[in-house]
Order: sequence, then structure tokens, then C-alpha cells
Amino acid sequence: MAATTLGQGAAPPGRRFLALILPRFRVERLRGRGPAAIWGQRGSRRLILAVSAEAEAAGLQPDQALADAQAILPDLIPTQEDPAGDAAALGRLALWALRFTPLVGHADDDALLLDITGAAHLFGGEAALRQAVLDQLERLGFSAIGATAGSAGAALALVRAGWSGLVPSGKEAQTVAQLSLAALDLEAPLISALQSVGLRDVGSVAAQPRPALVRRYGAGLALALDQALGRVARPITPIRPPPAMAVAQDFADPVVTREGIEAALDELLADLCRALREAGRGARRMQLRAHRMDGDVQEIAIGTGLASRDPKHLARLFHGKLERLQPDCGFDRITLEAPTTDPLSGEQGGLGTTGRVERRAELAQLLDRLSQRLSVWRLAPRASQWPERAMARVNAFETIEVPQGWTPRPRPVRLLRRPPILQVMAQVPDGPPFRLRLGRTWHRVLRAEEAEPIEPEWWRDRPDRLPRDYYPVELDSGARLWVCRAGPMGPEARWVLHGYLP
Repeated sequence: MAATTLGQGAAPPGRRFLALILPRFRVERLRGRGPAAIWGQRGSRRLILAVSAEAEAAGLQPDQALADAQAILPDLIPTQEDPAGDAAALGRLALWALRFTPLVGHADDDALLLDITGAAHLFGGEAALRQAVLDQLERLGFSAIGATAGSAGAALALVRAGWSGLVPSGKEAQTVAQLSLAALDLEAPLISALQSVGLRDVGSVAAQPRPALVRRYGAGLALALDQALGRVARPITPIRPPPAMAVAQDFADPVVTREGIEAALDELLADLCRALREAGRGARRMQLRAHRMDGDVQEIAIGTGLASRDPKHLARLFHGKLERLQPDCGFDRITLEAPTTDPLSGEQGGLGTTGRVERRAELAQLLDRLSQRLSVWRLAPRASQWPERAMARVNAFETIEVPQGWTPRPRPVRLLRRPPILQVMAQVPDGPPFRLRLGRTWHRVLRAEEAEPIEPEWWRDRPDRLPRDYYPVELDSGARLWVCRAGPMGPEARWVLHGYLP
């Protein structure tokens, strides 16, 4: 078992990319037994879109009619195409590829692009990293072609043309120029048009005058050409933003027990918190990613209200979620990332602040533990006299600014979302109630405080908004209510229950 700090150490000069294309991905992800094929409806015809190696050996190929394929190979296992399922499976495979580098993106429907800059030395070099990726994909049941180059576009062009290997930095254009037009990933009609005028490889197309090429075939061809030759950068949209800091452990013997996972987590937390302390930062969010032997990847995440690098506190937050992990055949790699960090310097009590720092940290840790299972928030006053507008939910750790002139008043902890209508008896039209009906029961009012009148906020309310009078009352049952009278005094007044007082 070895711990590795990702993204640290000497990095080779320049950027390096590993492109992977899985030509039979749609068939192999189904892991069917025997010859298999994916078919799709194209107009009125059912065509073969992809075939397994066994089916290809029997003479089947893409664009063949499904009926003809079944006639040639009666044992064929046909499956209708599932673009959504394919995209989800490729996404899971991209998540698996994060074990090699923190920056992985999709490329087309059957390709992945890995930015391996600064990561290859962790696996013994680019050649060893590329071979490790291909070997592990083969163990997972996927055949793949992998190429490494100094630009993402060149690496993708190489694998699209079926080229596999490593291209030294600065040699991308020379290598790609020898490839067929399949390297440019163009539409079939455009490839046919280029081949009809004798342009059959990338180099011959690149040698043509650029203005004439764009005028005749469009700017898309020029862009594809420049990306393949490494003249223009091909952007990568990562499936996960690269974390600020991360550590990882690989296991010679897969971890299958809760005790083993907790021990690995404790070691990773110690390493990551040490790195955070050295950088003068604290984590606001952490994510544990467990790679299973069968290629499945499982994730759990925690968040903290204040930046933290206390391994014991962070371990307690994780331990409440570890039951979500399903080791099954065992985890051979566990990664711990800190995607979000904040500056965190040491704080010292004293000069009248003794214990204040400790109490604040203890409160923050309590809220962190509660927030892993519950929604935790606090109330902040707002500049409004209307009860339903007077408070707002804010983050439990957010600094609250009290509006000028705001004073606290006795109000219910929570207002009822749908205030029930009350039947009320009052001794005088403008007086408090002395009896009221709550549900099906009449109650006698033992005590009622003076009314709190509230006028509509003319700068935001509609003109017909009625004024209100609020009465805190205590019933003979012991309940304390906050009742409201809306509208003019008298029989036309409308009484509602807005909440319960503590």
C-alpha cells in the first residue's frame, strides 16, 4: 500500500495528452456472450452500427442490413442502439480514468482524452502509463487504441486513424501528416470529395493553399486540420474540475472491509491535512473516490461550513457516510480530494478572547456533523415590517448584517405556511378575542396582550392590501398563539392563526 500526492513532483516540459478510442465500446459495454451487434433504425432500414470481434470474424460489418447479418450468422445477438446508455457508460469509464490523472474529458462518442502533464512520472513514464491504461481497459473487457502527443488534437487524430504509440514533442505535425483523412474526423461526403481530387492524406490537404481550401470546403475543414497538426489547441471539458489538492493510495491486496477503508481514510486524511497546513489553507469540501477492481467507481463527499484541516473532525464526517460504499470484489485505489480550499491561518486566543476561538470551532464542527444528515441554516433579519418578509434563510456560517432600526419582537419561531381561519368572539369590535375556535373546539382566552398593528408596505404591496393587528394570546389549554385580524374592525374582520409562540 503506497500513498501518492497527486500533482506534485517534477513535470516534463510542455503539455502531454493521451487519447483513447474504443472502437467496439457500444458492443463491449454490454458484455454479451457470443457474437453481438448493435443495430439502429435508419429510415425504413435496420442497419448494423457496431459488431463484436466474434461477429466481425464471421464476416459482419457496420452499415450491413440486420436481416442480412442474421442470415449470415444465425447465432448473432442483436441489441438496439441506446445513445443515452452509451453516454452514461462512457461517463463511468471517464470517472474510472481519473485514477491516472485529475483531468479527463470526453472526446466524441467513443473516445476519452487525458491530460497527463505532470502525471506520467508517477507511473514510470509516458510509455508505462499508456500501457497501464490499455492493460487495465483490457482486463475490464474493452479493446482500445491509445496515442500520446504534445497536443490534444494530434493525439485524437492519431487514434482515429488507428495509430498507436508515443509521439515526441515537436514531431506531431510530421507524424499526423502521414495519416489518412480518417484522422480528421470529417463527414463521409467531405472525405469523398477530397479523395475525388486526389487528396488522400492529411499532409496533402495541409499543403493546399488555405484560402482556396476554406472557400471550397468550408472553415470546419481548416479547423480540424489545424487541431490535428497541433497548430490550434483543442479544448478539454473535464468531467470533474481538477482539485486544489489530492492524495491517493494503491493497494496490492484489494480492501474489502470497513476497518480497512477507515484505516486508509485516516492515512489519506493525515497526508492531505499535512499538505493543507503547509500551504496555509483549509478544505471547505472533500471527496473520497474509491476504485473497485471491476472498474466501478464510487464517490462520497463532505462539506464544512468553515475551512478545516482537522483530520479527526473530517474523519467523523466521513465515517457517517462510509456505509454507502459497496466494496464487493474490493477497492484497489482510493483517492481523497479537496476540490475547494480557503486560506486558513492559525488563530490565538487571549486579550479578552480566551475560549472564543475554541467555542467557535466547536460550534462549527457541530454544525458540520448535523449538516451531513440535515439541512442546517439560520435566520437573518430583513428590512421589512411584514412578518413573512421580515426574516430570510441564510447559510449557517454566513455573517449577518442587521438592518438599521431593526429591533427584535416576540414572534413565532416558524410562521404557518397556510394560516388556518379562526372563528373569534371579542367583547368589543377593536378588542382582543376572549374565545376562539381552533379546529372543532372552542377555547377560552386566558390572557391576550396588546395588539401590534402592521400597515401594508405601500412601496411594494398592492393598493388593496389590508392592514393587520396581531395578538399574542394564551388559551385555557396552555397553548400560546399568534393570531391576526386582517381588515376593518367588526364582523367583516378576518381572523387567522399565523403561528405558535414558545
